[in-house]
Amino acid sequence: MLAHVAAEVFDQPPDVRLTREFLNDPRHHIAVAIDNDLVVGFASAVHYVHPDKPAELWINEVGVAPTHRHRGVAKGLLRELLGLGTRLGCREAWVLTDRMNPAALRLYGSVGGVESGQDQVMFSFRLGSGSPTRAP
Repeated sequence: MLAHVAAEVFDQPPDVRLTREFLNDPRHHIAVAIDNDLVVGFASAVHYVHPDKPAELWINEVGVAPTHRHRGVAKGLLRELLGLGTRLGCREAWVLTDRMNPAALRLYGSVGGVESGQDQVMFSFRLGSGSPTRAP
């Protein structure tokens, strides 16, 4: 499915092993836009379940080839994932983006997304080789 992908759809070329692992997980979802057997866009999401909250759909990433931007491809992909979330019984879908990404802000707002109004901070942690093992 992801063997023929247009440039700049993904950050890196899809890895066969990682693609298989992603697709074999029933809580991972991907919608793709195809033009002449070439993947020109995608949106991925995770059906997120937690012990004390209703199921949610976390929209992880959206990517569209430069040749297919401003044609409604990303909106269509998001609508597909939002519909899937509804069918899965999710009560909410959410996505994080950077305020310095006006295209993403417009996209998410155009399909009904509402900004939380909160000033959230994301932390990332390096895991594995080279990661700190104790606090200084």
